[in-house]
Amino acid sequence: MNGTQTLSRALDILFALAEADGHLSVSEIAQKVSIPESSTYRFLQTLEQNGIVERRGKGQIGLGMRILDLARSLSQQVHRELIPLSLPIMEELTTTTNETSLLFIRSGTNAICIQNVKSKALIQYSSENGRILPLHLGASSKAILAYESDKVVQTVLDKLSTRTEREALQQDLSRIREQGYAMSRGEADPDVFAVGAPIFDSHGSLIASLSIAGPTYRFDETVKQKSIQAVTSSAELVSRKMGNLQE
Repeated sequence: MNGTQTLSRALDILFALAEADGHLSVSEIAQKVSIPESSTYRFLQTLEQNGIVERRGKGQIGLGMRILDLARSLSQQVHRELIPLSLPIMEELTTTTNETSLLFIRSGTNAICIQNVKSKALIQYSSENGRILPLHLGASSKAILAYESDKVVQTVLDKLSTRTEREALQQDLSRIREQGYAMSRGEADPDVFAVGAPIFDSHGSLIASLSIAGPTYRFDETVKQKSIQAVTSSAELVSRKMGNLQE
C-alpha cells in the first residue's frame, strides 16, 4: 500500500468515526471502511499514538483530543476569514435596507453576534458584538438552528419546557429550511422585527447567519419582502465568498 492509499484509509477511518457520532469497535470500523481488521488495527495504533483517536472503554474507539484541537483551530480560522469577507456585504445590506445588519455564529446552544453594522436611522436596533441569544429565539438564531445537526436541534428542543413549545419550534425550523430564511417579531427583543438567512462554507456546512433587525413599525409587507430578498441575496454572496458554489 503506497503513501496515498495509506492516507486515504486513515481518512476513511476518521470519517467513519465522525459519522458515527460516538464510538465504534475495531470490527465495526473495518466493516465501514472495507479493510481487514488486522489492517484496521494497525492504522488505529498509529492514529492513537498521535492522539488522533483514543480508546473509550473496552474495545471502543473514538476521536481523540488532538483532532478536536484541529477542528477548533479550523473553526477559528473560518471565523477569522468570515468577518473581513462579510463586512463589506453587511455595510451594503445596511445601506440598502436602512436597518442594522448582524453576523451570528453558534456556540453550544446559543448564538453569538460577532459583527454588526448599525443603521444610521434615527430610531434603530442596536446590538453589540458578543451578545448571546438562545438558539430557539429570533431570526438570527433560528437561521442557524434550522441547518444544524439533529443532535444539536434535539438538545435545544430538550431545553424547552412544554410539548407545545417543542412542536412549534420544529414547525418553525421546517418552514425556515423550506423557504431559506427566518423571520421573527418580538422574540428576542420587544418591538423588533428581524430577517435572517444561513451562510455556508465550501463543503455546504453551516457556519453563520446574516440578518437585519429594526423596529417593528417600519416593516410593512412591501418592506418585509424587500428585506427578505436583500438578506437572502447577501447571505448567498457571503457563502460564495466562503467557497460555497451550490445553487
